[in-house]
Amino acid sequence: MIILGIETSCDETSVGILNENGHLLTNIVATQVDLHARYGGIVPEIASRQHVLNIEPVTAAALSSAGLKLGDISLVAVTYGPGLAGSLIVGLNFAKGLASSLRVPFVTVNHLEGHIWAAWVTTDSFSPAIKSVYNYEEKFHKPLLCLIVSGGHTELVLMHGHGEFTLIGETKDDAVGEAFDKVARVLGLRYPGGPEIQKLSIYADEEIEPFPRAWMAGSFSFSFSGLKTAVINRARDFGFYPYRTSGNRPEKRVLANFAKAFQDSIVDVIVKKTILAASHYDCGGIVMVGGVAANSALRNTLAESSKLPVYVPPVDLCTDNGAMIAMGGLMSYNYGSKSSMSLDVSPNLRIS
Repeated sequence: MIILGIETSCDETSVGILNENGHLLTNIVATQVDLHARYGGIVPEIASRQHVLNIEPVTAAALSSAGLKLGDISLVAVTYGPGLAGSLIVGLNFAKGLASSLRVPFVTVNHLEGHIWAAWVTTDSFSPAIKSVYNYEEKFHKPLLCLIVSGGHTELVLMHGHGEFTLIGETKDDAVGEAFDKVARVLGLRYPGGPEIQKLSIYADEEIEPFPRAWMAGSFSFSFSGLKTAVINRARDFGFYPYRTSGNRPEKRVLANFAKAFQDSIVDVIVKKTILAASHYDCGGIVMVGGVAANSALRNTLAESSKLPVYVPPVDLCTDNGAMIAMGGLMSYNYGSKSSMSLDVSPNLRIS
C-alpha cells in the first residue's frame, strides 16, 4: 500500500509518500519563505496563488524521488484544516481530483493531528522509539501528552488513542511561533523568526535581566503577548526600537543577549508547564511536535528535564510536511475512515 499525503495549510506546499508500515519513501517541500520575508509574515493571497503553481510539480517530484508512478498510489490523504482557507482549498481540490482520477480512497486529515502522527514516521535513519510503546493501539494504556508548538498553535493535548484527544491548555493570545516572529522583527531579524533567534542566541556573552514569565497559575494555558511587549519596551529603552527609524543598530552581542533572554523565557514556561501537565494526568510519555519543536534549546531542555520519555520527530518532520499527513491518513484509513468528495475545508478546525 502506498499513501500520498498533501499539505498546503499555510505557506509550504508539500507532498510526502509512505508505505503501509509508515516508512518514509519521500517528502518534498516547496517553501515560500523568500516570497513572504519582505512582508515580515505570510500574505494569504500570495500563499494560495503559489500553492496553485507548486502543487503539480511538487507531486511529480515526489513520485520521481520515490521511483513511483501515479498508478502506484493506493490512498490520497490531505489536510482540510486548520489553516488559511485559500491555501487549504488548493490542496483539498487537488487531492479530490487526484483520488477521483486514480479511483483510490480519499482521506482528510486534521493538520494538528498530522503533526502528532509525524512522531510515528520511520525513515532510513530514524526508527521512532514511540512505536515500541504506543504501536497504533486504538486505546493507549496511559495517555500521551502532546505539546504542539508552531507559528499558529501552542497547545497541550492528551492523546488517549487514535482519534481520541482532549485539549487541556492553549495560548490565550500569541502562539509561540508568532511570538518568535514578532520579536525577531523587533530585533531587526529576518522572517521566520524562530531559526533566526536560535542562531543569534548562540552569540550571547552575558546574562541580562530575565524577561517575565507568564505562568497562568492554576491552568495549563499559555500567554506570550506580555513577553513580546516586555522585549519591545526594553529595546525602546536601549534606543534601537523601532530599528528602521532609530538609526541606532546595537552590537551583535547586545542583540544576542536579548535573543537568548527571550528564548530562555519561552523555553522555561513551556517545559515546566508541559512536565507539570504530564505528571498531573499520569501520562506515559510526552510528544513534542510542530515547527517550534525544531528549536534545539527547547528540544534539549525538555528531554533533560523530563523523567518521562520525550518523543520528537526529526527536525525536517517538525515543520509542515506531507509525510505527517500521509501518516495521519494511513492511521485513519486503518480505522475505517474515508472522506466524502463533498467535504469542504475547515480553517478553524480544532483538535478536540
